[in-house]
Amino acid sequence: MLESPIPMLRDLPHEERPRERMMTYGAEALSNAELLAILLRTGTQNESSVHLAQRILQQAGNLRQLVDMSLNELTQIKGIGNAKAIQLKAGIELGRRLALSRHLETPVISCPRDVADLLFEQLRYLQKEHFVCLFLNTKNHVIAQETLSMGSLNSAIVHPREVFRAAIKCSSASIICAHNHPSGDPKPSPEDVQLTRRLMDAGSIVGIDVLDHIVIGDGTFVSLKEQGLI
Repeated sequence: MLESPIPMLRDLPHEERPRERMMTYGAEALSNAELLAILLRTGTQNESSVHLAQRILQQAGNLRQLVDMSLNELTQIKGIGNAKAIQLKAGIELGRRLALSRHLETPVISCPRDVADLLFEQLRYLQKEHFVCLFLNTKNHVIAQETLSMGSLNSAIVHPREVFRAAIKCSSASIICAHNHPSGDPKPSPEDVQLTRRLMDAGSIVGIDVLDHIVIGDGTFVSLKEQGLI
């Protein structure tokens, strides 16, 4: 039995094509595949840009994993050459920079959500744990941010001396710690709690408070302070 041919964009009704749908309904109405199709601009000789985009998402697994793919990995997908791979990476990078641009001014931390909003786009897609410290002044303005450790898939090792050396260097009044869980699940581990308590003990000695430890997942976060774990 012969397979049905894959429909091309030119075969779709005008109002069902991604660009026309965006013009009529706005970008938020489009699926992930349709948005990718617009970035790709064209498909291949045998498939539409939408079908190619659907195949890219299927091979990547999901949008999160697509963001992580290198140019070389993208070009391993049938139908993706250097030009299309570069278009996709450029679109992803623009989205990342737009998300970060909200935080170009000196942020003020008033609650755990402020920390999560500041760090989500930096940490949520990383494949290894990154331990980050936000250094605050007496008015809770972030005066510095530093990544102090990059660990394996499951753990990030950091020592109090590195944390407080950096805090003293920038004359920080207090610290908020954060790290990501590459699994996407922000549930703190016993090691996360133990490390935070060690840092709090060290902070009480040097006179620099550790206010909280935020664990970043994929679109979610957990505050150890809010959970009553510290």
